[in-house]
Amino acid sequence: MELHDRSVRRDVRELGALLGDVLEAQTSTESFETVEELRTNAISYREGELDSRSPLRERIAELSPDEASVIARAFTVYFELINLAEERERVRTVRHARQEQTLEDTFEGTVSELIEQGVTEAELEELLDDVLIEPTFTAHPTEARRGTVKAKLRSIADRIEELDERRLTDRERTALWRKIDAEVNSLWGTRQVRNRRPEPADEALNVQWYLENTLFDVIGETYRELESVVDKEFDDVDVPKLFEFRSWAGSDRDGNPFVTPEVTTETLSRQRSVVVEKYRDELKVLSAALSQDGTRYDTGAAFTERLEADRNRFPGLAPEIETRYPDEPYRQKLRFMRERLDRVDDVRPGEYNGPEAFLEDLDAIHQSLVDNGGQAVAAEFVEPLRRQASTFGFALASLDVRDHQENHTEAVAEALERQEIDYRDLDEEGRIELLTEAILQDEPVIDPGDPGLISETAKRVLSRFDKLADWQEEYGIQAIDTYCISMTEESSHVLEVLFLADQAGVVALPDHCGLDVVPLLETEYALDGAERIMGRLFENEAYAQALALRGNTQEVMLGYSDSNKENGFLAANWSLYRNQKRLAAITDAYDVDLRLFHGRGGSISRGGGPMNEALLALPNETVTGEVKFTEQGEAIAEKYGNPDIAERNLEQMLDAQVRSRHRALEEPVEPVEDGWRKAMQTMADAAGEAYRDLLEAEGFVQYFEQATPITVIEDLNLGSRPASRTDERTVEDLRAIPWVFSWTQSRCILPGWYSLASGIDAYLEDADDEEAAIETLQEMHDEWPFFRTTLDNAAVALARTDMEIATEYADLADPELREEFFPHLRDEYERASDLVGTITGRESLERREWLEGSLERRNPYVDPLNLLQVDLLDRTHRTPEEERTLRLTVNGIAAGMKNTG
Repeated sequence: MELHDRSVRRDVRELGALLGDVLEAQTSTESFETVEELRTNAISYREGELDSRSPLRERIAELSPDEASVIARAFTVYFELINLAEERERVRTVRHARQEQTLEDTFEGTVSELIEQGVTEAELEELLDDVLIEPTFTAHPTEARRGTVKAKLRSIADRIEELDERRLTDRERTALWRKIDAEVNSLWGTRQVRNRRPEPADEALNVQWYLENTLFDVIGETYRELESVVDKEFDDVDVPKLFEFRSWAGSDRDGNPFVTPEVTTETLSRQRSVVVEKYRDELKVLSAALSQDGTRYDTGAAFTERLEADRNRFPGLAPEIETRYPDEPYRQKLRFMRERLDRVDDVRPGEYNGPEAFLEDLDAIHQSLVDNGGQAVAAEFVEPLRRQASTFGFALASLDVRDHQENHTEAVAEALERQEIDYRDLDEEGRIELLTEAILQDEPVIDPGDPGLISETAKRVLSRFDKLADWQEEYGIQAIDTYCISMTEESSHVLEVLFLADQAGVVALPDHCGLDVVPLLETEYALDGAERIMGRLFENEAYAQALALRGNTQEVMLGYSDSNKENGFLAANWSLYRNQKRLAAITDAYDVDLRLFHGRGGSISRGGGPMNEALLALPNETVTGEVKFTEQGEAIAEKYGNPDIAERNLEQMLDAQVRSRHRALEEPVEPVEDGWRKAMQTMADAAGEAYRDLLEAEGFVQYFEQATPITVIEDLNLGSRPASRTDERTVEDLRAIPWVFSWTQSRCILPGWYSLASGIDAYLEDADDEEAAIETLQEMHDEWPFFRTTLDNAAVALARTDMEIATEYADLADPELREEFFPHLRDEYERASDLVGTITGRESLERREWLEGSLERRNPYVDPLNLLQVDLLDRTHRTPEEERTLRLTVNGIAAGMKNTG
């Protein structure tokens, strides 16, 4: 059976031709011919028909400012359209493989494997009870596209889906192409680059879009698929809640002074309103389906009791509802439920006080239908809404608050100073003792709502904690119940937050704790000191009480981005792996449940890569079932912009986590040979040293500034958060995102592979038999998920790197700086590519055919944008139009590379 009428080649060809028509119509034939000339020359060079890129460079150098702007826009829009074509191809591939039953990483495959391994019904239920996956959306500025542009592209994608999946008449097909033509015309005329920096509210709205328009709708289907598979093989396994979505957008204050309490209040209010309205809409759909005649059905005592309670709750409304829905008890109940939802944001009484009561009503309807033989109706219409309510609650996505530990320390010190306590002068032991006593005593020490004359930093922190109590009272504890501390390096940094929460009334030991306090360990000092930091906390009387009230579960966040920027790709990955195991050992020793929060970025160097592979590569000791990870920037759009892809992404994540948890139960300690660990330590030590030598080398920061577009990226309106922590120009001060973004633009994706070769070479040089050492590395790649995933991710970064294009950027640097650094970078890249090929046994760096094909399809079209960007960067004086074009090339290259930072 043919599921689709189109192919990726056809989509690319027809969309490209349409863009060409638009370009010629809206600019000129000459502009169209210039774009074609650059395109064909780039392809000819890539295919070996031209000896050099000189014709490309020369033609770009001759462009007028107007022509350069058209060129940048043309290639940028082209990539945006091609990305849609490839997204559609991903959907085709999944649907075809599912139909042919060849799709990997599916519920069917995993349940079959579990049955083959002898897993019983009770064991499966216990396994599923352990699992909870918490994708956490951040507002980190790695999405280069404007919201308006994304909306137009989504509209075009929807039309292409219709062309691909519907059987159309010629007239219908022509009408769809007219709509696509109009959208592409509109897209061409739309400004690509933001003219203002987005505000935190804009970022929260962006995250909300994916939750509201994609994930809310697909979550029910994800559960339905799993339940269908489980029910085929087992008689009585209840599938529990497996997903919970969280967000930092509107509540992440770290480094962003624009995230105020007012922004957080607005975000909480809007998200509640949105999700309540979604439930109201679903209840209307449900009302159309549940038209059963009450004279023919016994709805049961439990349902009748709840319906009668609603009649008593709304005596003035009850007669109207009974008149409108005579003898239709389910419809009457649903109307009362809509009324209660209407009053959630209202001053009128009778509202749902939280999602629990809403779920209880849905449960009553579900059970009543089942008792009356309406299992099919309950499963099709009620169960998806129950899953939505269980997943999204009245929050849509629960918010995590985050701030830097220095701000908490300063706020505590200033507030205590007004009480004549010199907190700054205390050592770590003294601070822990003071904070513990203050938390445990009944009387407050400070008043966060009336702090007196203190600094703006301290005032913002105390105001936030004062508001936190109000937020939890208004929106429920679940809506905002986690506080993450950036750059945690001491136990007192965690106790400071617990102390402030206690003073604000969010914590009242030993009876109440409304907050998970989450240390973010991201520096080498913090990661190596994890046992010291967490051990002191677990032994602390106040913290132990708080932890017990939060289910005895300790969440710890690991920072991939700054760890990589500080230590380099290989050393950072090994450090994270070792410290995850160390954290698992610490929590196990104190009988505390561990929930790791992986602070992953979109790029390989910031912890990115396929999520299912990352979950399967985690050490067994750390896989407790609950897992949390960040989703950022364009990775959110790529994973959750399309409903089919979003559902597949959830399926793969859940499949991987179930398999990982089962593996951990079967083998609590991951079997890793001592020789492998020693090899990794040798490689990581050498790689870390080589990486730090590069960063600390005199002139490297200047080379980075000159050989990448970092100065342009810092001025882009990507996000509300500043690109640097201070005004200083150091690699340490620069945030991880612009660091990676800059290297990606210059096609030298150094953060994803630099010093890998140095590390491997150190291990080979240290071995008595190099051939045997290579065989050991090959065994590690074949049999150790951590090493395989690490090396495969590095291979992706190597595959995306283009040293010929990187040479063009290197030539922008002062000659002495270029000669000092670039030959070394090139040698490291070439050696790493050779070693990865030898160890993996692959002729191509990229093991996935679709990605290899994508790179081949894209590279000739990215080249002109890179060369245009280099030409503009090389100019000492640029006109305002040239500045706009330069910023547009950044967007275009990001679209072409499908990656920023």
